[in-house]
Amino acid sequence: MQKNEIRAVSKYVRISPSKIRRVLRQIQGKRYSEALLGLKYMPYLSCVPIKKVLRSAAANAKNNFGLDEKVLIIKSAVVDKGPIMKRIRPRAQGRVNRIQKATSHITIVVE
Repeated sequence: MQKNEIRAVSKYVRISPSKIRRVLRQIQGKRYSEALLGLKYMPYLSCVPIKKVLRSAAANAKNNFGLDEKVLIIKSAVVDKGPIMKRIRPRAQGRVNRIQKATSHITIVVE
């Protein structure tokens, strides 16, 4: 990653990376306005945190670099695996089932 790239990061989002990745693949390479419109009408729960990160990246571009939101293009949108919260569920005869709750780190770079 370059030093002066415009990006926004959201960490510890409580959605699995695979569910976020399927949405990020659809908005990568699009203009900012197109991506926001697409996220508005997609039926996935993961669109909400992605929209927040995208708006944050646009705000960073506007406030820190003086760029207009109309000219922004999503250069890259990646999701990394965060730490897994481990929980247990009691089962019959004293056994337990392990429940793993995935978290994600979303990074969006615009240019």
